[in-house]
Amino acid sequence: MQLEKTSDEQHSTPSGLSESRRGTVLQVLPNLNGGGVERGTIEMALALQAEGWTPIVVSNGGTMVYELDRIGAKHIKLPVHSKNPLVIHKNVKRLQQIITENNVDIVHARSRAPAWSAMAAARLTGRDFVTTFHAAYTRGGVLKNWYNSVMARGDKVIAISNFIASHIAENYHVPEDQIVTIPRGVECRKFNPGAVSAERIIKMATDWALPDGVPVVMLPGRLTRLKGHVTLIEALAKIDGGNFLALFVGAGAGREAYRAELNNLVISKNLQGKVQIKDYCADMPAALMLADVVVSASTVPEGFGRVSVEAQAMGRPVIATAHGGSLETVVDGHTGWLVPVNDADAMAAAVKVALGMTGTAREKIAARTRQHVVDNFTVEKMCDATMDVYRSFLKTSKPPTGDQ
Repeated sequence: MQLEKTSDEQHSTPSGLSESRRGTVLQVLPNLNGGGVERGTIEMALALQAEGWTPIVVSNGGTMVYELDRIGAKHIKLPVHSKNPLVIHKNVKRLQQIITENNVDIVHARSRAPAWSAMAAARLTGRDFVTTFHAAYTRGGVLKNWYNSVMARGDKVIAISNFIASHIAENYHVPEDQIVTIPRGVECRKFNPGAVSAERIIKMATDWALPDGVPVVMLPGRLTRLKGHVTLIEALAKIDGGNFLALFVGAGAGREAYRAELNNLVISKNLQGKVQIKDYCADMPAALMLADVVVSASTVPEGFGRVSVEAQAMGRPVIATAHGGSLETVVDGHTGWLVPVNDADAMAAAVKVALGMTGTAREKIAARTRQHVVDNFTVEKMCDATMDVYRSFLKTSKPPTGDQ
């Protein structure tokens, strides 16, 4: 059940509130173990600090907590990753205490399970509530749709692409002025060909024992069926006498059955030695420098598709399935190629074109892909737009007193 603000709990509308007041923002997400949601949380914490605001992050912890520690941002560990209704209920009181003790102005939820407790805590303390809708969650029965709906209940709902904004409007009947589309961004200083030393590239190639002079087709992403590894293997099998090496780069822990399935498919297609699975990579900019073409073969629509944007920032052409966020991040025939979902023939044709480009053609597309990202998908643009959302609340709300 959605908890609505009562008249006594709502912030009053002030007269003459200074637009320069700095606020405190509490971001809530399941954990900090890597991924686009987690990276965006860290990036916003940095942006808040740069503007003189106070960032607080609540999660169940993870490998990226040290990044918050490094910048001096507060992290509070709570079991907000849990989908257990009893735990979610207990988290409401815990978050209420955090909100009041830290004079939090805005609560920003980034995932469904923690959003339920975060929304209740925000409503009970009269704070503004923001959500970021990161994916087109699978529709199901009444209970599943209700569970998903919490991400559409923010005072402002941030959609990470036009595709997601349309999904929200069509399925959750959120008023148009409540939805704000803010594309995800990549750190162009980090994902920059000029910032990757030859030593880093050589180390990566050596660690992976890559042969010299063999074109590399790279599919970054978690080792999960939804990423379309099977389609790419089937496509590669259609390239007669192809001189290439395909690298599947991404975390594969706990996916041993799927890994075995892919290895068996590689053998059945006579692609032994031409397809390799590499686990988690800590230096993706260097890894992308080894690629001649990057593939995003997702079988379900990506909300945004960070991999495709990071690859373009590194000057690499992209082959992506033509749905979801990829329709907005990849310009077909200009920065890469869009192919139908699960279409191995179309994928094979695109790989042939990409690997057959001349050096001059590669230089031209590299310049186009890089400029496309700089113009549209930087971290700075994402953070600035999100800060505008935060500021819009402070302009119409009184400072919290912390004694509610």
